[in-house]
Amino acid sequence: MDLGAILIPVGVVGVVTVLSSLRLLYEYQRGVVFRLGKLVRARGPGLIFLLPFGIERMRKMDLRIVALDIPPQDTITKDNVSVTVNAVVYFRVADPSKAVVEIEDYYFATSQLAQTTLRSVIGQSELDELLADRDRINDVVRGIIDQGTDPWGVEVTSVEIKDIGLPQEMKRAMARQAEAERERRAKVISADGEYQASEKLALAADVIGKHPAALQLRFLQTVVEIAAENNSTTLFPIPIDIFRPFIERATGVKDGGFPRAEGDEAEDSGPLALPDGASREQLAEVARKALGLNPGSRTEAEPVPSRAPEGRDQD
Repeated sequence: MDLGAILIPVGVVGVVTVLSSLRLLYEYQRGVVFRLGKLVRARGPGLIFLLPFGIERMRKMDLRIVALDIPPQDTITKDNVSVTVNAVVYFRVADPSKAVVEIEDYYFATSQLAQTTLRSVIGQSELDELLADRDRINDVVRGIIDQGTDPWGVEVTSVEIKDIGLPQEMKRAMARQAEAERERRAKVISADGEYQASEKLALAADVIGKHPAALQLRFLQTVVEIAAENNSTTLFPIPIDIFRPFIERATGVKDGGFPRAEGDEAEDSGPLALPDGASREQLAEVARKALGLNPGSRTEAEPVPSRAPEGRDQD
């Protein structure tokens, strides 16, 4: 029998056997190898060789982070409020050998542990803590799950609570609370604004008290602002101080005869100053001097003595 006819089939079988024993693993994969049912070690990544004819068998494990969605969990908080909470758990296989040997299905086991842990932690927390201190609750849940999955070779990287469902009655109560809080803030801010405005008005009053002309300017500015609408008739009084120069010029009396402010030094009011308790004749004499008439002459404003009708005796 020809030797070549024997070696060729043997060689072909050997090449096929060698090729079938090669395995290619990616960077994120590891191969847990069993030799005759006994754990050898985890291999990879890259090209690895397994003993043929079933002597060595391999199970691939993915080392990438897995996002596990926890379905909504109905639970009751510590202050007896029914809530519905769902979350997401991020974990990865840290030890491929333990993940294969220690537990049958690490994915399902991690999911169940995450659900029970989430309900337990929510039941030990109050509603205000659940809403305001969510980061702390996430850390507590992650620590408990990670401690439980550590013997399985699974590492939990983070846990995030996605949504917290509240009953409609609780939502309405929280809405009323938030509205009352906003109203309280608005009242405090309004009162603070009134207090600051009163301080500014007090300073403005001091300035106007020292400079009376400022009040007149402010009055005229207010009139201009009111007249800008052009849809109403505005009646406003004219301060008598505006006519002070004209009265002073007509009467010759200093400041037009207006009383002086307290503290002002007494000044000579001129030759036309009126004495205290002046009679009617004295007032008329001062008026004639102011108007440039001769003293003792009559003006048109003075009444003319009436005469008795002729033919009648005077009493």
